[in-house]
Amino acid sequence: MKGICTRMVVAYDHSESSQKALDMAMTMASQNEEIVIDVVMVIKPEVVYSVHSVSLLAKYELRQQEAQEIRKEVEQKLSTLSNKTRTYILDGDPAEVIEEFVRVNDVDFIVIGNRGLHGLKEMVLGSVSNYVLHKANCPVLVVK
Repeated sequence: MKGICTRMVVAYDHSESSQKALDMAMTMASQNEEIVIDVVMVIKPEVVYSVHSVSLLAKYELRQQEAQEIRKEVEQKLSTLSNKTRTYILDGDPAEVIEEFVRVNDVDFIVIGNRGLHGLKEMVLGSVSNYVLHKANCPVLVVK
């Protein structure tokens, strides 16, 4: 018998609500080891207001490094599941990137926190979860 989904995406930015979303997704997936969990982190690019591109590049590299550290934490946590799991670090507007990832990769369930963080972790915000909720072509669970 087929369950609620076979491929689940968790939008993750290391905020408290995204950590709760990951926990919820892991609990759901643990009920059926055929469910694949994809954890998606999106780094929003800096807007260039000046010619200081060197400092922007340094900021971007720092954000990438921090995202890789967060990715390792997530992968460690996911290793407790028998399910197939994958993690992604993507660049762009978080709402649009998550919606496109879901559409292109035939995802059938999304778990997202209701609010995210600022700066490096400005990957999943209240406005992002709202956008994904309204644009996604599959069910969305918004976790508080």
